[in-house]
Amino acid sequence: MMTAAARPRAGRVRPLAADLARSEWVKVRTLRSSSWTLLAAVIAMTGFGGLLAAAYARHLTPAARASLDPASYSLSGFFLAQLAIGVLGVLVMTGEYATGSIRSTLAAAPQRLAVLAAKAGVFAAAAFATGLASSFAAFFLGQAIFASKGIQAHLSDPGVLRAVFGGGLYLAVCGLLALGLGALIRRTAGAIAILITLLILLPAAVGALPAPWQHDVNPYLPSAAGQMIIGHTKFTPPGHLLPPWAGFAVFCGYAAAVLIAAAVTLHRRDA
Repeated sequence: MMTAAARPRAGRVRPLAADLARSEWVKVRTLRSSSWTLLAAVIAMTGFGGLLAAAYARHLTPAARASLDPASYSLSGFFLAQLAIGVLGVLVMTGEYATGSIRSTLAAAPQRLAVLAAKAGVFAAAAFATGLASSFAAFFLGQAIFASKGIQAHLSDPGVLRAVFGGGLYLAVCGLLALGLGALIRRTAGAIAILITLLILLPAAVGALPAPWQHDVNPYLPSAAGQMIIGHTKFTPPGHLLPPWAGFAVFCGYAAAVLIAAAVTLHRRDA
């Protein structure tokens, strides 16, 4: 008769969420590309944003001064930072498929949806922390540049904190979208190509449409909707766009749809 001491504990059979999260954090932290890619995101957000702010400040006209949102414009570096975060998000999934280590991961933790959730949660937290730190740095650098022209925003001004935190939120959801594409496609080049198409090429293609069509389509594109949480940046498309939180909700919807599709395929297909 099996004694109480000999009975297997539930935790020994099903890995706990904390164990999965710890395992995924070790993978992200030890991935050779992680630190460099996250550093590239910080440099892109801060450095590229500062360059754009300096260029805008040099050619500031009275009309441009009246329409300028100095807080949001200083965060325009998100345009390049999203690519760095997106590439890393793809690699978090496709790297394991490329090396075959995904089989070991799923053998150790057969609960595939829990594994995907752990990967998504850990990477989203890392992307948000990186994005938030670089957003604050870009904001303060941008305000130092605009201050020379007598324009400056403060964190206590309406909408400013939302814009700065929005930079971190946008990059976190962008990372989740990329991670979902990596899980769905399982090939690094293909997933990155689709990500670039969604975030950059698709808006450029819509920009070639007649103006009435642009105004109807632009608000619901992933990048245009998502960046409204940041505000009007260098890369905000023209026309009437969604309110900040509504646009961000649409962006989250894209990421959720891709992650759900990835979860279904991960559950049904062999590793």
